[in-house]
Amino acid sequence: MNENTKDILKIDQTQSGILRLILDDPNNKNALSDKMMQQLQQLIFEASSNDLVKVIIIAAVGDVFCSGHNLKDITEARDNEDEGKEYFSDLFNLCSSLMQMITRCSKPVIAEINGVATAAGCQLVASCDLAIASDLSKFATPGVNIGLFCSTPMVALSRNVSKKDSMKMLLTGDMIDAAEAKRISLINDYVSAEKLNISVMSLAKKIATKPLSTVRIGKEAFYRQYEMSLFEAYEYTSKVMTENSLTDDAKEGISSFLEKRDPTWKDD
Repeated sequence: MNENTKDILKIDQTQSGILRLILDDPNNKNALSDKMMQQLQQLIFEASSNDLVKVIIIAAVGDVFCSGHNLKDITEARDNEDEGKEYFSDLFNLCSSLMQMITRCSKPVIAEINGVATAAGCQLVASCDLAIASDLSKFATPGVNIGLFCSTPMVALSRNVSKKDSMKMLLTGDMIDAAEAKRISLINDYVSAEKLNISVMSLAKKIATKPLSTVRIGKEAFYRQYEMSLFEAYEYTSKVMTENSLTDDAKEGISSFLEKRDPTWKDD
């Protein structure tokens, strides 16, 4: 990891198996620059196969969680010979790859939002498995206001929020507060800023006590079945549960429940 990357992304791993990735580029409103996205990708990729990591939290420094892409970089790219086409393509493909990696990551990913999340920053929130915000947080997909519709953020947004609520955010570009974000299921919950870290860590620690292999099986199955028809989803998940039933953790979990004792997970 180079020194420049250290300056914009902090890493903290707790003894509870929780990896905190903290966006730390407040001068650029924690924008998803190439450097930021590449480092996030690398760390999430590494965490997927690291049994010491059970939960990932994405947080940020400052009053902006993430402003999306840096519009100054986009403007500068227009001076290129192709008017920025190659840069734009690489930028949006990299961002799309990062969001899909979060979904495919075998570990649950929680967004901890204490501030503004707009455009690709809102997309980042929607892409995480869970999201807890402070009551100071606000969210928007404001691309329509600057002639650049939030088409890639729309993918994650529309898979978490209803069609009508998604379209309202996308077509108006209006900022919504944490209460509205919870109502439309963009986030799971919101708390006071003072309680945010405690609440997120409490949730992460609870998930971290679950058997690692079972969580991995469940997360993968959740996203795969989501895009299937009802028949295909039941056919697929029946196979998943059959295989899951044969694992050591399933045997131990059921035995411990019947014997009224705490389970000893194989992963621990």
